[in-house]
Amino acid sequence: MTDPAGTQAPRPVAALIGSPVAHSLSPAIHRAAFAAAGLDWSYVAFEVTEGQADRALDAMRTLGIAGYSVTTPHKEQVAECVDELAPIAAALRSVNTVVRDGERLVGHSTDGDGFVAALADVGVGVGGLHVAVLGAGAAARSVVSALGRAGAASIVVVNRSAERIPDVVALAPAARPAGDAVADLAAAELIVNATSVGFGSRDGDGELPLDAAVLHSAHLVADLVYHPLDTALLRAAREAGARTFDGLGMLVHQAALQQRLWTGQAPDVAVMREAALAELARRAGTST
Repeated sequence: MTDPAGTQAPRPVAALIGSPVAHSLSPAIHRAAFAAAGLDWSYVAFEVTEGQADRALDAMRTLGIAGYSVTTPHKEQVAECVDELAPIAAALRSVNTVVRDGERLVGHSTDGDGFVAALADVGVGVGGLHVAVLGAGAAARSVVSALGRAGAASIVVVNRSAERIPDVVALAPAARPAGDAVADLAAAELIVNATSVGFGSRDGDGELPLDAAVLHSAHLVADLVYHPLDTALLRAAREAGARTFDGLGMLVHQAALQQRLWTGQAPDVAVMREAALAELARRAGTST
């Protein structure tokens, strides 16, 4: 593309900021989607140490970067530093996407809606479901908010420490703290692991975020962990006869929502998932 003077217009750049970012699948996912859509965008990952998100936003303004994906540990600081927050991001006090609107930087959160969209993509509607969410951190907050907006009948929040639960349940009228956690988990139709338990374990072995004895064949069990893709929780759920849903769905769909915010176009989520799986396979092959 050229400008009226005949010079080459700069290629739009989107970037991931976080620490660490070397393990992220986002570059592979976003680059594949841009290419499939015929968009001449580039996507890079920047290692930004904790506490430096404000400087990364300054760089975005100075360098003309078109959009940011935001990951740990910057989501809350970015929410404090952008010029404007979209309503969902304001409620969560957390941002995973920054969009340039002229000279203003607007913070959004696509995580929770990405999870709901991923479920819909495999034919699971949230409306009327009884859900149990494990965890009370940023991932749990985004999921509970989105489940509530999508019409879940009830959302029980289960966490080892009760201290953070009130802030989570406040995000959705249908949400409440667990009473009898075992009974609440057994009664749920959908169980969502929004903790980091299982992240980075080898070959899906390791600790479970719940007692496997509560799992049964009527459950749908979703794990937001995608490294490894087949977690110990998902294995235990299948052994109990439950349906399972891996963490790649949310990752891909929240990224698709990011691209729609940046470009105004809906990307091909199938291409994005294929790119993520290919990158995971490449890494597995490299490590052997």
